[in-house]
Amino acid sequence: MTPPPADDTSGKSGRRTELLDIAATLFAERGLRATTVRDIADAAGILSGSLYHHFDSKESMVDEILRGFLDDLFGKYREIVASGLDSRATLEALVTTSYEAIDASHSAVAIYQDEVKHLVANERFAYLSELNTEFRELWIGVLEAGVKDGSFRSDIDVELAFRFLRDTAWVAVRWYRPGGSVTVDTVAKQYLSIVLDGLASPHN
Repeated sequence: MTPPPADDTSGKSGRRTELLDIAATLFAERGLRATTVRDIADAAGILSGSLYHHFDSKESMVDEILRGFLDDLFGKYREIVASGLDSRATLEALVTTSYEAIDASHSAVAIYQDEVKHLVANERFAYLSELNTEFRELWIGVLEAGVKDGSFRSDIDVELAFRFLRDTAWVAVRWYRPGGSVTVDTVAKQYLSIVLDGLASPHN
């Protein structure tokens, strides 16, 4: 009796993931416009036409990379905010999760930081604007709650604090390198120490 053909679904899924990883690295290093389908295929060791067996366009690859990264990130954000932690602990968890995302999805974060302004003009990527709005509402909500319950100073400008946190945390993708001598846990703890407790010695 001849055995049935093996199901190669897992193999195809693994190959798609491999191709997305290669594409993400190239997009992050060179930019979306400068990276061609042929560049991705060459890096993967396949013909350009073979890439279209897995993805119908370069935009499809970008979409899948960003959706996977953002779905995971915002799922964690929502869990943190809904967990009932106090305001300071919630902010600490949000910041730590953000740095962990930079570590785990470095190329996706770099792509997002470099390309989001251009991508939102494409209807396919309309969800990026929606997530930007949700990001702002989540973080400002935590800051406002912290001011209200006394966790944070009452004289802070919440809008400015939000922008500072957003920009200074995510810019780490420019210099942080996964697997380097400085761990993401160390970076997150140092960042939170500076933001929440300041640089000045308490004895001065």
